[in-house]
Amino acid sequence: MISIPSTLKISLRALRVNKMRSSLTMLGIIIGVSAVITMLAVGTGASAKITEQISTMGSNLIIIVPGSTTSGGARLGGGSQSTLSRDDAEAIKNECPAVAEVAPILNGAAQVVYGNQNWSTGIYGTTPGILEVRDWPLASGRPFTDQDVRSATKVCLLGQTVVDNLFGGMDPLGQIVRIKKVPFTVVGVLARKGQSLVGQDQDDTIYIPVTTAQNKIFGRSIPGMVRSIMVKARSKEDLDAAERQITELLRQRHRVGPNQEDDFTVRNLTQMMQVAEQSTMIMTLLLGAIASVSMLVGGIGIMNIMLVSVTERTREIGIRMAVGARSWDIRLQFIIEALTLSLIGGMVGIAIGIAGSKILSVAADWPTVVSPLSIFFAFGFSAFIGIFFGFYPAYKASLLNPIEALRYE
Repeated sequence: MISIPSTLKISLRALRVNKMRSSLTMLGIIIGVSAVITMLAVGTGASAKITEQISTMGSNLIIIVPGSTTSGGARLGGGSQSTLSRDDAEAIKNECPAVAEVAPILNGAAQVVYGNQNWSTGIYGTTPGILEVRDWPLASGRPFTDQDVRSATKVCLLGQTVVDNLFGGMDPLGQIVRIKKVPFTVVGVLARKGQSLVGQDQDDTIYIPVTTAQNKIFGRSIPGMVRSIMVKARSKEDLDAAERQITELLRQRHRVGPNQEDDFTVRNLTQMMQVAEQSTMIMTLLLGAIASVSMLVGGIGIMNIMLVSVTERTREIGIRMAVGARSWDIRLQFIIEALTLSLIGGMVGIAIGIAGSKILSVAADWPTVVSPLSIFFAFGFSAFIGIFFGFYPAYKASLLNPIEALRYE
């Protein structure tokens, strides 16, 4: 019986004799492995980018918006009527144990002026809790306080985009800006957040006390009403409980009957993130599956080449069997040759795939993440391809009759 080391040596020698054929045989595996790694890197990068963008909204976040209403028998769309109030927000904070912080929102767009500079931006009337709800620290200055809300003080927090367009390189703290001709003192600057999932610039914003927004900026057509309420649950595990508690409380406060439709909508942004992650995961798996087709093509190429090799080396196989080699030795030799081709091709493909992912990330300005799992998958699959498609030629070679093999020309 011939040992595995000697069989391995014979297999490698046979591959070196036909360098060009071996290289062309490995090409399919190289392309397949590099494509799998690159496609998985693109999909994983997209998933990470989406998760990052959603997380900028805030963690454990729930948003409550007005629901649909009925007027004269006609069902109006969601948000068609103000059904949420600051009192609702206060009740949610005090009566829902799973809720950590609440921030009512009364928003709109307005022109902001400083000196000879002006900028149109989003104005958000809210409470100090908004910074905790949105996990949004200050870059400088201080937040406005509950006393500012009670007194309808004319103070504001500026987003970085507003600062850049109104002040350039100046320090805005303590400066006076005019919102709809009403003077506001800048008491703080928000840290930079970047774009949201839908491409909105989150830094293009100004926060002011909600009472000031209602009294001085947006009017008092419906006193105490707000456009939405943002809620931060105590933990990720408390999200479902918070959603349930909020729904029960608002139905009770709004006197919604047992068979009546809610006049508000509770949206869990964490569920949105999970849906987005599932979508990108499916996309990643689809890209990987498409790229894996080229690996299968490469495996078929290996099988074809090995079958040709068996035919060309029939006499060699007969000589080995005549001097004592068993069927298993012949089978092992050809399996090792196929496996070696796959593994070498796999390693080269991994290197090309990682390099290609980096180049794609720079050239297309698209985030890519090469995970160890994708490398392990690609390398393991290439080894499986070698064994799977190398088995039949090896099995065919091991069944040759030694006498007929020696006579083969």
